[in-house]
Amino acid sequence: MSTKVTTKGQVTIPKAVRDLLDLKPGSEVRFRYNDNRDIVLERADGERPPSKFRKLLGHAGPGPTTDEIMKMWRGDDD
Repeated sequence: MSTKVTTKGQVTIPKAVRDLLDLKPGSEVRFRYNDNRDIVLERADGERPPSKFRKLLGHAGPGPTTDEIMKMWRGDDD
């Protein structure tokens, strides 16, 4: 993924990166070096957006308990 620098020194952050960092208009970002001297782009507020899986947590309802799951696996009948 690459982008060009404008004559004003600006770049457009690709949509995939904006989505990954959950950036909205007005969000502040920070550029920093990591230990390998790579440049890292991160949210300036330090927040880490929830993972795709974390966003889905709880959407399927409470689900069965561990004991109920074990009974199903074992084929236990009450």
